[in-house]
Amino acid sequence: MSQQLNKIATEASAEPLRVVPKEISVHKFGGSSLANAQCIERVVAILKDNANLSDLVVVSANGKTTDQLFALLANDNDESEFNQQLELVLANQQQLISELLSGQNEHELLSALSADIDQIKLWRSNIELAAQRNNLLAFGEVWSARLLAKVISTKICPANAIDARQVYILDSTNNFQLDESLSQQNLVNKKVTGQLNILTGFIASDEQGRAQTLGRNGSDFSATIAAHLLNASNTVLWTDIDGIYSADPRVVPNARKLHRLENSVAKELGRLGNPVLHANTLNPLATHNIHLHVASSFAPTITGTEIGAFGEIAKQEISVTHNNDLLYIHSDEFTADILAQIELRFQPLYQCVDQTCVVLSQQFVDLALQYLEQQQLSFSQKPVSLIAVVGYNIASRGEIKARFKRALTGEPIAKFVGSENGHSLLAFFDDACSVEFVNKVHNKVTKDTRNIGLVVAGLGNIGQRFLEMLPAQLTRVHALENVHLVGLATSKKALINTDGIDAKHAVELFSEQSKNYDNKQLVQWLEHHPYDELVLVDITPSSAFSDLYHDFFEQGIHVISANKSAGASDPENYHNLLAKMELSKSKWLVNATVGAGLPINYALNDLKQSGDVIEEISGIFSGTLSLLFANFDGSVPFSELLIDALEQGFTEPDPRDDLSGLDVQRKLLILARLAGYDLALEDIACENLVPEFAQKLELSEFLARANELDSYYGDKLAQAQQQNGCLRYIARFIDVDNKISARVGLEILPNDHAFANLTPCDNVFLLKSAWYQDNPLIIRGPGAGRDVTAGGLHSDLVNLCKELAVTTKAVEIKGIN
Repeated sequence: MSQQLNKIATEASAEPLRVVPKEISVHKFGGSSLANAQCIERVVAILKDNANLSDLVVVSANGKTTDQLFALLANDNDESEFNQQLELVLANQQQLISELLSGQNEHELLSALSADIDQIKLWRSNIELAAQRNNLLAFGEVWSARLLAKVISTKICPANAIDARQVYILDSTNNFQLDESLSQQNLVNKKVTGQLNILTGFIASDEQGRAQTLGRNGSDFSATIAAHLLNASNTVLWTDIDGIYSADPRVVPNARKLHRLENSVAKELGRLGNPVLHANTLNPLATHNIHLHVASSFAPTITGTEIGAFGEIAKQEISVTHNNDLLYIHSDEFTADILAQIELRFQPLYQCVDQTCVVLSQQFVDLALQYLEQQQLSFSQKPVSLIAVVGYNIASRGEIKARFKRALTGEPIAKFVGSENGHSLLAFFDDACSVEFVNKVHNKVTKDTRNIGLVVAGLGNIGQRFLEMLPAQLTRVHALENVHLVGLATSKKALINTDGIDAKHAVELFSEQSKNYDNKQLVQWLEHHPYDELVLVDITPSSAFSDLYHDFFEQGIHVISANKSAGASDPENYHNLLAKMELSKSKWLVNATVGAGLPINYALNDLKQSGDVIEEISGIFSGTLSLLFANFDGSVPFSELLIDALEQGFTEPDPRDDLSGLDVQRKLLILARLAGYDLALEDIACENLVPEFAQKLELSEFLARANELDSYYGDKLAQAQQQNGCLRYIARFIDVDNKISARVGLEILPNDHAFANLTPCDNVFLLKSAWYQDNPLIIRGPGAGRDVTAGGLHSDLVNLCKELAVTTKAVEIKGIN
């Protein structure tokens, strides 16, 4: 909310409102969103969280009010039925007012309602009800706006109800087109500065002052007209479903939400009868860069669908729509002028190339037939159904077209065509499309259209190598076909692009376009990401960044970690993470936290899931310590080996981080937890290889005095050589009869031991289990390096995407009947 509205609301309710930018937004609420007192209170809360004083709110009639008013017209000739229906209308409105208001506010609205009911009775007694049809229907929106404005005034801020009949002027001589100039002037004049303005939807007036309506679902149209006239930046259609789906979710339970739709595709969906988008809704937005959002007032925190000008990712979206209530009209007497009138007035879904037929929606059938009879044409008609695949330039996307045709194999198709605009493929049938058939087509056509957003955090040595490998991986690995790089982040800067980042130039683009950010900003963006799935690859060493996993998992974001912090965190934090991950059905892959790209995690998971019981995990888990002790034979002092490894990049910037044993200790903890053991870091004894005198020195002083380590390590080596052995830094976890011992430290091993003869930098993992006793399972290979670690992350990414590809989420529709 604006600061001004924030101040007003704080004074009124002592509950501060969120500050949002001051660009004008239009919020439209449908009848189901305003159906009862609870719904209206929810709308008030939504406005409090999302609106600005300069915004405009457009409302439909409450609940079924419009249907009830139509019933009055239908019962005009039956006094008893009419009076009974009018009493129902009155009772419903009185109940809404009394549940939401009290005192003077309640009295004012009840008095106004009583006057309106008297007016309806007067029209009927004067036999004027049919002539006053549009004014009668307008009461639904008028009552809704009046009530909401009064409730907002009592709970948030001053509000003003505006009757659209005094704003929108339609030119009856020009097919009832909107007089934009006059309507814009009226709207500006009617808006009251310093108040939240509530405009009635659905209704308008002609130039002679006669009430007109914009048709069923016309409130959406009213909202986008207002956005156009006010040059608003955003329009939100708050409805009973949280977005546009790849099919009607009431018919196709596995339909997926289309988070972003390109304008022309959304318009085509509306033209073909999408249950959420009205055919005319998008027209007023065409001349301005106005984004349209579809969101649910029943679940306002769930990100809905955004409609606007988007890039390639959004343009890949595919949906299936169907309509069983169409009429096919054929005539050899159609002229160009008649077809032009049909196009203008009745919005045909299809017109034959040879100009002999049209297909119309049921809402236009009566008027169209009346028009054709007036033209004294000879024509035939028959009911038909339609199933269509809709997507950006879909008529030229050969694979999708082929899939659609394969899905239609064996069906009695009356006609198969592409739309004139190229954004849909249409199949007409003489019989209705069954639920099973619609589901079949949707499944076959949209099977791999899900979009997976990829965010990479950490652009150091490994992160850059991961990005270098990414373009080739995206091209050659089928599981990554729908993966799009959309975010890059370091500890201070981030580049987020919902239309995608060119993976081939990712580092360059990050250098040119990244901006400063904080963790709160990152979490807020990720919370509203426009993808079916979002995967974050954490290649940072930061424990602070790993704290964000709680937010990621709460939002259903999947995490691939090279960062060991979360996996080795304290038990309470670790179990909380697992619980949140389970609740949101997120995935957390940690293969690269231990052993770089070696499949130790996969081996443990496979054995555990197969019913085996792990009894021992041991080995050399540090590539750095493996290198140092493999080369330490006494010919070169230990300090020289250490400094040389540092200069070649084989150690951490402070080599004491390797020598402390903490890294190995954390890796053993991660593996023990993956094996099913509930351990804490302090349960694993750790030998620190940094002598006490050197532990608190500044790095520069430690490196300058590194030669003082030589006698310490020389003594260790001499002891090993006396036993015909060698030094190795070993991790051991052992479970014998439920007695657990866990330790990482320096050991003397026989020279022929499996851990003794390693290629420098190698890791080795030994697993003993109920199944692997006398001959343990050993996994050995490079445990560090750019290629193998980045490769391990790519392995996790591929496996995660394969798992997501077979995961389906049934649509949960909140609030819809």
